[in-house]
Amino acid sequence: MKDIAALLNQAQQFSMQSEEEQARMILLEILENEPENIAALLMLGGSYFTSEKYQEAEMAFERLVLLAPGRGQCSIALFNCLWIQDRKEEALEEISRFMRIADRDKEQVTIAQYVKMIEQIGL
Repeated sequence: MKDIAALLNQAQQFSMQSEEEQARMILLEILENEPENIAALLMLGGSYFTSEKYQEAEMAFERLVLLAPGRGQCSIALFNCLWIQDRKEEALEEISRFMRIADRDKEQVTIAQYVKMIEQIGL
């Protein structure tokens, strides 16, 4: 198998050229060998999300949240995926889950984004 960084770069290049299927094939190959590769999961979920394959994106983002529960980037990705599927209650539960465990110093940006979203929603 090629170097993981090289494969991630190749997948990113395919994605930038709107060749999402090729990008996903590479990312799935990476995940076969490294199922906990956060970069590959983020890219895979993003690729599915961009292609409006929200259920597939959700699966990738849920895995990310399990691997890195306090990482804002993963939480926001799952929130957005749930919200766009009109699963508002579950999306709001994700905000709540993240806010309970987030490192306030490291995740200031995500926390601020969530606070702004909550204010806009009117909760």
